[in-house]
Amino acid sequence: MLVVEKYGGSSVATIEKIKDIAAHLAERKKQGDQIVVVASAMGKTTNQLIEESKQVSGKVHPRELDALLALGEGKTVPLLAMAVQDLGVDAISLTGIQIGLKATSRHQRAQIKHIDATRIKRHLDEGKIVVVAGFQGTNDEGDVVTLGRGGSDTSAVALAAILQCPCEIYTDVNGLYSVDPRKYPDAKKLDTASYDLVMEMANQGSKVMEPRSVEIAKKYNVHLYIGQSLYPKPKYGTIVMDNQLALEDKVISGISINENVSMITVRNIPSGGDTTCRIFNLINQYEINVDMINQSIGINNNLVLSFSCNKDDVHLVDKMVKENPGIFAPLTVDKQNDLVKLSLVGVGMASHFGVAARVFNALDKVNVHFYHITTSEITISVTIDAAKLGDAVPVLAAEFNL
Repeated sequence: MLVVEKYGGSSVATIEKIKDIAAHLAERKKQGDQIVVVASAMGKTTNQLIEESKQVSGKVHPRELDALLALGEGKTVPLLAMAVQDLGVDAISLTGIQIGLKATSRHQRAQIKHIDATRIKRHLDEGKIVVVAGFQGTNDEGDVVTLGRGGSDTSAVALAAILQCPCEIYTDVNGLYSVDPRKYPDAKKLDTASYDLVMEMANQGSKVMEPRSVEIAKKYNVHLYIGQSLYPKPKYGTIVMDNQLALEDKVISGISINENVSMITVRNIPSGGDTTCRIFNLINQYEINVDMINQSIGINNNLVLSFSCNKDDVHLVDKMVKENPGIFAPLTVDKQNDLVKLSLVGVGMASHFGVAARVFNALDKVNVHFYHITTSEITISVTIDAAKLGDAVPVLAAEFNL
């Protein structure tokens, strides 16, 4: 059996954990499997490298930062390959460059264009375990680029799509839960889930999978398994596939919690639409990823525009406002950072009535007020005060038996 296994930073955080994974890989190889391993940087290495770059320079140097960040995975994979070799099993480590992963030129957020799997297939045919650095590749100029947070998931699933094999994602939790167990200890584990459900939960803030990786898995029908490192598969983990039969009885299957959210409100916008159009053109120009959008009529028939973004992008909003006084000087721009976005996700929502009423009634029971609302066929999202998160999650989980 050919398989791609991916290990996150917490799974390879120490030399001892790397040796344990190596023992697992060696045993699986001896049982006859062909294995490609995608590994992340050890522990908090990526965060440490970012902090070191800030200590050197107060400016952001995108090209050089990518070259620096790629060193994290570049350290993990040879260590893991060495550990496997010491157990008498042949292995080889490869960087993103060496596997021919070509990506766009957008530093820190590059997207995969192509992977040349020729070398990987050759090493597999030679009987080797292939250990690949996730998160990284090169652009058309030959510069190192990284794929953004969760990029190792994307690398792994893309490789599985190219190799036409299953992908197993190993992390520090034993599968996908209806709610983050750290926020709600009684959360139920999902034994199976559909691509659509996992992708929507990831898009709304669940941190188990990176949204782009699930999108690739759905597009190329890659069988996914999400589980805890070194735990037996039959007992643990979540299987992700294009099969919703087990989920359609459930109106809501999970709650995603996004604490990395800021709400931007722009007031005094002249009615007519021209200013709003110019604002969103600038948002696109500054590459600010917006989510919840709402526009209403304020005082004197002027418009009030609100949108949410990641807290990491607030500096881009500040830069946009500062560099475009011709648009923003007459306007008032407010920022609210003390919010949390809760997203209730369920494929059964499309065929059930009264879900929104149940959500709002449950929040009202514990005196939790919501500020913004967005909906889709399978999602209801609301923003609430961050201080009320501990009240909101248990009452919603109880209401929908999560």
